[in-house]
Amino acid sequence: MVEGKAGKAAAGRATTATSETAAGKAKRAEAKAPAAVAPAAVVTLAEGDPAPAFAVPDDKGGTVSLASFKGKKLVLYFYPKDDTSGCTKEAIDLEALRPELEAKGAAILGASPDSVASHAKFKAKHDLGFALASDEAKAMLAAYGVWVEKSMYGRKYMGVERTTFLIGPDGRIAKIWRKVKVPGHAAAVLAAVEAL
Repeated sequence: MVEGKAGKAAAGRATTATSETAAGKAKRAEAKAPAAVAPAAVVTLAEGDPAPAFAVPDDKGGTVSLASFKGKKLVLYFYPKDDTSGCTKEAIDLEALRPELEAKGAAILGASPDSVASHAKFKAKHDLGFALASDEAKAMLAAYGVWVEKSMYGRKYMGVERTTFLIGPDGRIAKIWRKVKVPGHAAAVLAAVEAL
């Protein structure tokens, strides 16, 4: 009977140890897993608002800021990724109208979370004559409300919403195009610059 009690006690300890080990493993797995981070509240800018200040690296490794364009009209366009089909078409279309935009007192600045090196390669490949801002930290993207939660095939992820801001010489947002469709967009921007 002693052996029976001892055997049951040993079996009980083994079961408890196994349960504790399983529970411990589950807790350690939870601790290692990254916490689900809810997206920060998206900033919503409106026409007439002051454009948020920024200072980020450009495609040459220097710094480009909103103050760099003081007293000029600025076409500030945000795009998801260098050298992808839609982003390339948008850049080429804006480049084609750059002389007309400049004649109307407007500069162009493209911005994405790509690196300075990626921007330099993209700019050289497509012979772009305007600066590209690198916002790897995504602070500028967040300030303009374009770093948003997106969904593809049921998977949610954070990315850039293709958006263009026309900023007036006074530093205020004159026009906003959200969820830009590339065909015809550059011409619409030129028309707005001419009207400003």
